[in-house]
Amino acid sequence: MNDRAALDLLVSQGPLTRTQIGELTGLSKPTASQLLARLTAAGLVRTTGNVTGRPGPNAQLYEVNPAAAHVAALAVDQLGITAAVADITGRVLGEERISTEERIGTEAAPEDTAAEDATARTARLVARAVDGALAKAGLTRAALHRAVIGTPGALDPQTGLLRYAPHLPGWQSRTLKEELAEALGVPLVIENDVNLAAVAEQHDGAAQDFDDFVLVWVDEGVGAAIVLDGRLLRGATGGAGEIGYMPLPGAPPARDGDRGAARPDAGGGFQRLVGAPSVLALARAVGAPEVRTVAEALARDAVRTEVARRLATGLAAVVAVVDPRLVVLSGEVPQAGGEALRALVEAEFTGLALPRPEIRISDIAGNPILTGALRTALAEARDVVFDTG
Repeated sequence: MNDRAALDLLVSQGPLTRTQIGELTGLSKPTASQLLARLTAAGLVRTTGNVTGRPGPNAQLYEVNPAAAHVAALAVDQLGITAAVADITGRVLGEERISTEERIGTEAAPEDTAAEDATARTARLVARAVDGALAKAGLTRAALHRAVIGTPGALDPQTGLLRYAPHLPGWQSRTLKEELAEALGVPLVIENDVNLAAVAEQHDGAAQDFDDFVLVWVDEGVGAAIVLDGRLLRGATGGAGEIGYMPLPGAPPARDGDRGAARPDAGGGFQRLVGAPSVLALARAVGAPEVRTVAEALARDAVRTEVARRLATGLAAVVAVVDPRLVVLSGEVPQAGGEALRALVEAEFTGLALPRPEIRISDIAGNPILTGALRTALAEARDVVFDTG
């Protein structure tokens, strides 16, 4: 327990001196010295210079050894796979983006590529993305300890199937997790992408210090992650938070055949009202056929006001059931709409007989799904590597 407490401190606050570690953990100087000697011998801690400018001997500084373990984080979408490799401190060392249209190798003819097993091809694409990130980090697969993949849909704990994501060919196998783990050669977690975005917000973003919040992702697709008492709500089949299919006034109910339709605005439900393609369609409907981006569409008052009304309608249904302290809006649509859109959504709650949670826009820099996958992978790796018992 003392070892883990010291390692966690060095990760969050390091580098630290022996005296600082002792003060922060409540350990005596001899015990802190023995602890640091033990962790250094185990390759988990290393010295990193001295504290200067103080009276008396210079105190030695200690930090977690970055080479103690490495993890891979991946974010999957319809167009490709992004992989990042980081050391145990969380510092990203390499990143790679692979298109789902890329050929793998040069030995297969086009007809052979078209006929190859989709899941096997998916595993090779994932491995190629990770290998590319590792190469940029100057590492090999032997350095990896854990990997976490964020993907649309939810892995059903009962069947092993990835539900709600038929638009990702090759990801529907019951043995997907095992095949990917075998391809990478490390333990692997597959997690819903919006759930990972919520992990990022909880640790690094707008939801820090909140144990009860909902992250609503509004992009090409729409979904939510629900965190209650600090824990992610998953549901019986892993599908909690799939609010994109939630029936609402103004959109037909989503049917089984609508899932994975070619256009994200096809079918019905909440996604049909507020997804990025629907925002562009709304701009054209109000007389702006020249609009090409979501940001351009939401720059128009009429579009922004209507999108805010639609968002608030869906959020009201979620808030009525969950009663969160905070709602975080993330994804392309909220980022493009910014504070002006957030204020309009908040105003729509005025006068409703509902709880009124605080509403914030995500402030995660970079890809929140990749950030959440990295956070999850680091937590898993540290639980194993930092276990000195």
